[in-house]
Amino acid sequence: MLTKGSAGLNSLATTSPGPLLHGLADEESATMKAWEDFVSGSRHENLVVRDVVVRSWNRCRDFLVDARAGAAPVLEAGRIEALRRDNRDLLQAAAATLAEAADLLAGTRTVMLITDANGVVLETVGDRATLAAACDISLGTGGCWSEDRAGTNGIGTALASKQPVLVHAAEHYCAGIKSWSCAGSPIHDPVDGSVVGLLDISGLKNSFGSQALALAVVAARQVEWNLARQTEAEHMRLMEACLEDSHRYAGDGLIALDAKGRLLYASRKAALLLKSRMGARMPDLSRGSRLSVHQRSDADALDGDRKRLSVPADWVKPLLLDGDRRGTLLVIPGARTPRSAGGRSPVADESDGARSRFAGIVGGSDGLRLVIGQAERLAPLHVPVLIEGETGVGKELFARAIHGHSAVADGPFVPFNCGAVSREMLGSELFGYVRGAFTGASTEGRVGRFELANGGTLCLDEIGELPLDLQPYLLRVLEEGVLYRIGDNTPRRVSVRLLTMTNRNLRQEVGAGRFRRDLYHRLSVTSLRVPPLRERDGDVGQLIGHFNALLAGRHGRAPVRFSAAALDRLHGYDWPGNVRELRNLVERMILLSPDGTADVGDLPEELRGGGAPSCTPVSDGGDPPVPMSLTSTEQRTIESVIMATGGNLSDAAAVLGISRSTLYRKMNQYGIRRDPAGPHHNLKPLACRYGRA
Repeated sequence: MLTKGSAGLNSLATTSPGPLLHGLADEESATMKAWEDFVSGSRHENLVVRDVVVRSWNRCRDFLVDARAGAAPVLEAGRIEALRRDNRDLLQAAAATLAEAADLLAGTRTVMLITDANGVVLETVGDRATLAAACDISLGTGGCWSEDRAGTNGIGTALASKQPVLVHAAEHYCAGIKSWSCAGSPIHDPVDGSVVGLLDISGLKNSFGSQALALAVVAARQVEWNLARQTEAEHMRLMEACLEDSHRYAGDGLIALDAKGRLLYASRKAALLLKSRMGARMPDLSRGSRLSVHQRSDADALDGDRKRLSVPADWVKPLLLDGDRRGTLLVIPGARTPRSAGGRSPVADESDGARSRFAGIVGGSDGLRLVIGQAERLAPLHVPVLIEGETGVGKELFARAIHGHSAVADGPFVPFNCGAVSREMLGSELFGYVRGAFTGASTEGRVGRFELANGGTLCLDEIGELPLDLQPYLLRVLEEGVLYRIGDNTPRRVSVRLLTMTNRNLRQEVGAGRFRRDLYHRLSVTSLRVPPLRERDGDVGQLIGHFNALLAGRHGRAPVRFSAAALDRLHGYDWPGNVRELRNLVERMILLSPDGTADVGDLPEELRGGGAPSCTPVSDGGDPPVPMSLTSTEQRTIESVIMATGGNLSDAAAVLGISRSTLYRKMNQYGIRRDPAGPHHNLKPLACRYGRA
């Protein structure tokens, strides 16, 4: 990756102009003779000319390019402005390089220019006298330099060959351009590698420097680097805009595309809903693939293939950045969640009798009954409770039960995962914002989770993920019962019972300086530790029976029958994923057991072997391990580095050699959640970061 700065451009500015290559001037007459033979038709083979030039001349002949032309054609002014608007990302990425070149190329008798992917010049800078001379051959804004319009040249030939090319003097196809030399290097899209434009350095042949092609390549790579940074930042903002909208589309499938139709995100529900409507004609939903979306008025007339998607018009929503449409959100309707009689969304109050009682927590082990007793005594008290425990132990069950037995049980229960959104969005999610508070904010403003939970309980999961700079604001709300929406000076009083959950050791986080000591003590006035399943003697069998009946009824099937040998394996397993892992296994057995019976051979490999799954394949001298795919390797590498750095994403990104925002995107793509307290395979899926359903 290039660093900021252009040592190459400085070299061009400080090096005296000289011949392109030693002896090249002597060869120009031979090149001219070869060109004359070629255009006259007397000789087309064994020409004393470089292969890249001969191939270009052949293309020009097939295009019927006029070899006597003295200039490239020029677009009319209206089309030029439209092209510049269409290529504003490219021009923005090239702005710094062009600005630097404008000064450094003064006096060098050379110019630098940027074209679009079709060879139309969008911007030119450089030596003033050379810029004026370039106008004579239309080497300025609006000039069309593709091979089919202007013959062999550094711009068109580089675009045609998709590689850097230098065309010197007589090598040009059109007679009127042979007094010039030019070096062009394509500029590639950072996402899919397609050519999006070209950077060219041109000058009159007698003053053209020998280093021009290398400098064009260096400058083009600098533009690509800037374009990659821009694209990454915009994609992150588009994903956050998608998140802003996702709460309105509960039950629907979401697909987010950027302005070029590249896939940024597709929820699992979107893939299922599209498949049910389109059958085998599913579009390619792999990240970075391009989709061409077409609107239809007939909701039943859906058409889809791997690259084209025709959908009803009301599925298509714009994704706006700074008031400008920079992407598309496809909303595939699913089952609607009924609203309450007052028109209020049930999301704000998820408490119900079945989910908010301690009696709903299954298990009779001494460790579990002890923590249930502690929670029952804490429930009526209006104090914060910190609920600690490994991933999958059921911490939210305790939170809901505490709410259901509290003095605010009739109020809303609002759960929120602090690790499910980017740190930039956490403040607005918790405290809300007013209209115009920041770029991309909703025009109506937004109520935060604290206000939604007013008069009830706010349950913050992954509290250890709360950034240090936001922790004082949370502490202030807890101490004073007053908050300020982002962008607002009006205090808003709230009365909220706060429950927090974490699978991390917050005391260690305090010692490491990643969590404020005063906030820790405020949150942990009272605390509960939910024991892992391996410490709950006798509860595995009870949970198997509970989930077997519950999930079989949900899927309309008979409960699965576990053999005695299978039950022995289940009772002897360590359950690193705890109750959640057990629940998922029972559901799998219900769905996949062909005869309704599960034996040892039907269990996952880690249970058949009697131990927890290994992170590293080990050969025992028998069959070689199955090779992992590139994506699996990348996922395992990211997980391992996150674990090795103790969940510090800044350190992990540095070790991986990527930016933190790229790491967030990769974690979202693979469903990785940082969890330094547990083993590699306990990394928790990243829940709903961008509206995943």
